[in-house]
Amino acid sequence: MSEILPIAVPGQLLGGVSEYLPGPGTHILNTSLYASILGPITTTTPSKPAGPQKRPTKITSAAPAPLPTISIERNITSAKDKDGENKGKEILPEVNSTVLCRVTRITPKQASVAILVVGETVLDGEWQGLIRAQDVRATEKDKVRVFDSFRPGDIVRAVVISLGDQSNYYLSTASNNLGVIMATSESGNAMYPVSWKEYKDPETGASESRKVAKPF
Repeated sequence: MSEILPIAVPGQLLGGVSEYLPGPGTHILNTSLYASILGPITTTTPSKPAGPQKRPTKITSAAPAPLPTISIERNITSAKDKDGENKGKEILPEVNSTVLCRVTRITPKQASVAILVVGETVLDGEWQGLIRAQDVRATEKDKVRVFDSFRPGDIVRAVVISLGDQSNYYLSTASNNLGVIMATSESGNAMYPVSWKEYKDPETGASESRKVAKPF
């Protein structure tokens, strides 16, 4: 039996080795399982053996329950017809679409991003977007510093506010649930959020400023 969960991004913590067996698209680091690729998370629970079971003749300890396997699907069908066949329709970001994107470059006025996911659909290619300084937060917009909000390599949840120009979509993170959902420290370690504006490196203990997205 399989269950499809939300989309994972590379480096996302999926659980411990005591909870899951590693499947395709995952890797083990220490005692934790992480996503290796971008895609939907799938867990597969082993089926119980069919047919009558033999009666035990002596008292033995119960066998441990088999662990479910967690894996990441590489592709998501972007559009299907009534028969479930792929129509080949390209999914495009639209106004009010929630997207996942990777920060590629920052300047004092904006952050350039590559849009990777629209809604629940992983894109075959990458669309370019911009998060302007005035669209980072809903309040105190004049005090926003882009460098304190994003860094190249961050994975950001944002919403499309404008189709922009011919080469970029305009995005916003001006909501509590929008902002950085994954960040790597200057030392190269995956960090965890400690407040609405700060991530922390678990290895070095150093903190770095970000516009943190509140988890769903």
